Amino acid sequence: MDEKSASAGRFADDYFAEKYQLTLPHSELCAALPYLSAGRALDIGCGRGRNMLYLNSHGFDVTGWDNNPASLAHLQQIIDQEQLTGIDCQPVDLNQHRFNGSYQLVMSTVVMMFLQPQTIPRLIADMQAATAKEGFNLIVSAMDTADTPCPLDFPFTFKSGELSHYYRNWHILKYNEHHGELHKRDATGQRIRMRFATLLAQKTSIK
Repeated sequence: MDEKSASAGRFADDYFAEKYQLTLPHSELCAALPYLSAGRALDIGCGRGRNMLYLNSHGFDVTGWDNNPASLAHLQQIIDQEQLTGIDCQPVDLNQHRFNGSYQLVMSTVVMMFLQPQTIPRLIADMQAATAKEGFNLIVSAMDTADTPCPLDFPFTFKSGELSHYYRNWHILKYNEHHGELHKRDATGQRIRMRFATLLAQKTSIK
């Protein structure tokens, strides 16, 4: 990958988790990295920046949006302390925000279930429109299915096949509805388990 940032190559993948008590970058982002070429990336619902920092350290110029001021303040402290370039975080209410652009990667991991149901169709439409040709979308979000009802009262959950249908005209490199675990724990101390829709898709015409 070409280096797009002065911070590219400076940090081990667990550097920020160890130093700043962040969770590690999402495993699906790590798995997707070999498909990606460094460029502009957008992290929708970036939280404290674990995925942004990972992408930035691999040469991406990254923009991140979140509606939690404390999370963004923590991320900005890391950016300032480490003197990072090519990384920008902004306060955004995803239930209200419309956008476009030209990004090589637009991602949203474990975020959509916190949004209002009416937000999801136009959010995905904006994600797709803001993706450059040959660029990628990465989405991971909670599901509610007959065999595995969602144990938490999220505003939104995907039904089986719903997320993949949005991307029926893209090249889907990965799609599954596997069981997974949240970092959040139940009353017994066990991590909460549910189904997640996971998608990595490329903006190309399927012949």
